[in-house]
Amino acid sequence: MTDFHHLLVTGGAGFIGSNFCRYMLNKYSSLKITVLDSLTYAGNPENFADLRGNPGFSFIQGDIRLQKAVESIIAKVDAVVNFAAETHVDRSLYFAGDFVETDVLGTFTLLEAARKYEVKRFLHISTDEVYGSITEGAFNENDRLNPSSPYSASKGGGDLLVKSYYVTYKLPVLITRSSNNFGQYQYPEKLIPLFITNAIDDLPLPLYGDGSNVRDWLYVMDNCAAIDCVLQKGVIGEIYNIGGDNEWTNIQITRKILQLLNKPQSLIKPVTDRPGHDQRYSITSEKTQALGWNQRTDFDQALEYTVKWYVDHPQWWRPLKEKLKDFYKLHYTDRK
Repeated sequence: MTDFHHLLVTGGAGFIGSNFCRYMLNKYSSLKITVLDSLTYAGNPENFADLRGNPGFSFIQGDIRLQKAVESIIAKVDAVVNFAAETHVDRSLYFAGDFVETDVLGTFTLLEAARKYEVKRFLHISTDEVYGSITEGAFNENDRLNPSSPYSASKGGGDLLVKSYYVTYKLPVLITRSSNNFGQYQYPEKLIPLFITNAIDDLPLPLYGDGSNVRDWLYVMDNCAAIDCVLQKGVIGEIYNIGGDNEWTNIQITRKILQLLNKPQSLIKPVTDRPGHDQRYSITSEKTQALGWNQRTDFDQALEYTVKWYVDHPQWWRPLKEKLKDFYKLHYTDRK
């Protein structure tokens, strides 16, 4: 691994972060990873239970907004990969302040510590949602930001802070913006795991509007490989899009899930569309591909594997769905 021996992975108990840790430790036998995660509702130590016996892995429960705690860890690492964020659009409609504090203030605290201790790389993980919706074509890294939700706005704010630390302080930053990820260990409030687990239990699948919204789907391990590629080969100060080239409407995804589980289409329940719901996301990945990354996983195979993973791991997702019930009762009454 080029120049990096010890990574701090913030938000490493979450979906993409935990899969990234697994990917990196499997690939680089001498690598050390320290995970910092505050274990909010979406941070789950079970996501990396299989890594606890790895001598290169360690976990610290802590908040990226707390300066002293962050500095004590960053002083010991070579590079930072920042996954830590509030990420669920629906929740941002009700708890926008949490998103601003974590996605903007937390990023600022990490950047200050990284500048103080002169880390070799600061890789910030972002999202295609910062570009907003696009009717035709695809966004590239030079397109302006046009976020629609408190979530995407807070992520855009974090991106701008990261970029400013390169321009002003020459901090060696990189930013990746990926399309919608799916795969194992994804918290069951997001579309694919929510619909898989609901269908397993013969519960309604609450589909927003007419289901015509288009998303580009990327298997999580392909994203992990791309992030590794950018960390190793990316040009300092640059942004790299990571797309899946798998655009599907939400109704198409829903039908695929029901087919894989041999469940009836009658489980689909249209519900009132959410405010500010972007119609279509699409990004180009040529810049990341030029570094040597290419998507390896066939979409249908990855979706089939993901469905099977949730079928085979009810002990992982059932407790999480129990905890979600109270939140749904308070805020998603039209999605029951």
